[in-house]
Amino acid sequence: MSVTPIILDDRSSNTLSASNGADWRAISDTVMGGVSSGSLKPAVMDGRACLRLTGEVSLENNGGFVQASLDLSASGLLDAGDHAGIEIEVFGNGETYNLHLRTGDTRIVWQSYRASFQATPSWQTLRLPFESFQPHRIDQPLDKHRLRRLGVVAIGRKMHVDICIARLSLYK
Repeated sequence: MSVTPIILDDRSSNTLSASNGADWRAISDTVMGGVSSGSLKPAVMDGRACLRLTGEVSLENNGGFVQASLDLSASGLLDAGDHAGIEIEVFGNGETYNLHLRTGDTRIVWQSYRASFQATPSWQTLRLPFESFQPHRIDQPLDKHRLRRLGVVAIGRKMHVDICIARLSLYK
């Protein structure tokens, strides 16, 4: 039996709305007193429709992140049990970014499952297997049957943020 990819966002909308019906949000460390800044807008990069996250990560005031966040299911949790990981098409500025997953088990804001990737200054399709996501400040293993939210995150060091997302899906 073949498992069909689940398209989370194919950027067919020229708004912050994703293909899955949820809205993308820009979040920075200012929610905790930091001074990082970020902006999230629909854009076109090298001829492709995308969502563009730009900004500056600052470590001042115990800060250090800017992210584009997307809820994965209108009903609260997404069962990705039949899938192997997340596929993302990105164009960046050569920096290393993270993909953070939150599940039904992540109850505190700093808990997540994290995988890193480099966003080169050309379009690339990356596959991040669920096994590559490391728990951060949580003891439970990643439960891919209970995914709640995904974040594309610039975190942990002073940096200029510029990353475009053209497509996001779950792959088999």
